[in-house]
Amino acid sequence: MRTIHSAPAIPGAEPFSHRGSRTGVLLCHGFTGSPYSMRPWAEHLAAAGLSVEVPLLPGHGTVWQDMNTTTSDDWLAEVERALLDLDGRCDEVFAMGLSMGGALSLRLAQRHPGIVRGAVLVNPSLAVEDLRLPVIAPVRRLAARLMPSTPGLGNDVSKDDTSEGGYDRVPTAAAATLPKLWREVQEGMPRLRLPILAYRSPQDHVVGPRSLRILARRAVGAQLTIHLLHDSYHVATLDHDAAAVFEGSLAFVREHSRRRVEEGAER
Repeated sequence: MRTIHSAPAIPGAEPFSHRGSRTGVLLCHGFTGSPYSMRPWAEHLAAAGLSVEVPLLPGHGTVWQDMNTTTSDDWLAEVERALLDLDGRCDEVFAMGLSMGGALSLRLAQRHPGIVRGAVLVNPSLAVEDLRLPVIAPVRRLAARLMPSTPGLGNDVSKDDTSEGGYDRVPTAAAATLPKLWREVQEGMPRLRLPILAYRSPQDHVVGPRSLRILARRAVGAQLTIHLLHDSYHVATLDHDAAAVFEGSLAFVREHSRRRVEEGAER
């Protein structure tokens, strides 16, 4: 039996929680990442008076081997738990995510349209980039035994000496469950009826332009706005454009909130 490490082994990978106003924000980190990559964003929103939750996804924040015992369904279940917890103490909730966290945010909006007020996506991973994944998916357990992991693309940040607090390996069995999540998100895109703010880095070395093209083509009922981040790579929440993302997402909440969200407080 494989041991799952219950406590984060990566410094700063712990979940983040802040009880603020009755407007809540759920931040979802990416595949092989951790709340470390979302913490400055979370702190910015919390300082503005919002309630903020950043859950640690199962298998993340410890050692990469732990991820091979988890699936995209497990990650979705964890962010869904956090969403429902926020909904229990807030009047409205916004879902925001980085990379795969963007896919999880959209999936929550599809499953809970009455809860998710709006979504903010940063370099969202919504489609297959590695064509090997659909082939591996049906035999993921066998593939994991033959090749448990592959080299990762972590720390795709243009700022010097910056780490995203994630794994440097891609767990094969876990990665093979991503196509299911992407398929479900894409199939649900036509049902989306909410404002979406998306950020894309043209110099992203992890996720290409295909994901947002699919979203723009299929989510015809959503109010989609896309901003480019010219001075950042994939992990823009820790890069040169981080402040623009933080301020832009807060302005998005203020614009689309049913409540009046003022600077530092709600009325």
